[in-house]
Amino acid sequence: MTIDAGRSADPPERLRAHDVRLRLEHERESRLSQLDAAEEAADQASADLLAVRTDAVRRVLGEIDLAFARLENGTYGVCEGCGSAIPAERLEILPYASRCVGCQQRTT
Repeated sequence: MTIDAGRSADPPERLRAHDVRLRLEHERESRLSQLDAAEEAADQASADLLAVRTDAVRRVLGEIDLAFARLENGTYGVCEGCGSAIPAERLEILPYASRCVGCQQRTT
């Protein structure tokens, strides 16, 4: 299975589902490690700071899970805002991105 993801001014690049899955799994493992580290540092950090850190990591873990679901249902790499292809460069940097940069900027 391959994923079409457009590059600016280049023909669409084909991303293999296996490669995407590996990137997402790496992101998940990184976030789980961050969560573990934040919880271990609970003695050293204030409760508020710990809550902010763990909430942020859990939010990203949720986004990663949603990216796995998009991969499974065939919508991975398609912007949820405008329906166009998310550029491969963006997916390489942020493999769980659900929107192109323009749509993401309009929602934040």
